[in-house]
Amino acid sequence: MSFEIPGKMQVLGENIQEHQLKYHDKAVLVSKEFTFDSAHHLHCYEGKCKSLHGHTYKLVVTMLGKMDYRGISIDFGDIKRIAKERVIDRLDHHYLNEVLPPMNTTAENMVVWIYEQIHQALMEENLYPAIKLQEVRLWETPTSFAAVTRELMEAD
Repeated sequence: MSFEIPGKMQVLGENIQEHQLKYHDKAVLVSKEFTFDSAHHLHCYEGKCKSLHGHTYKLVVTMLGKMDYRGISIDFGDIKRIAKERVIDRLDHHYLNEVLPPMNTTAENMVVWIYEQIHQALMEENLYPAIKLQEVRLWETPTSFAAVTRELMEAD
């Protein structure tokens, strides 16, 4: 395998034109993954999880959108900022039973709350409906997750 150093850096207006930046008109899924650590316990549950314990949660946020003239639907940095402000900062290294609304702090309940927080941010920042929250997955352990999709959230 050989490595070749580019001879010339591509320059907008010379080697590529602005109208060429957007390659297609398809909708694309864009995802970002996060982790956070929290403690909780479950009510009305007979098992180890009825006692106070912690998890390193993994959260994957997937958005759907078409590209702008640059070929970008939503910047990964914007997804990170929204998830951090609305979810991660509120849950990381906290006791979930205390910081979440009154609910049993199951992955199934939490994933819906997380979806609602991120969807609300998209609406408040006028990104929706151009950018739609497509799916939220919350792993409680490396092999166990709960997920919700836009279709599930919009169905009754």
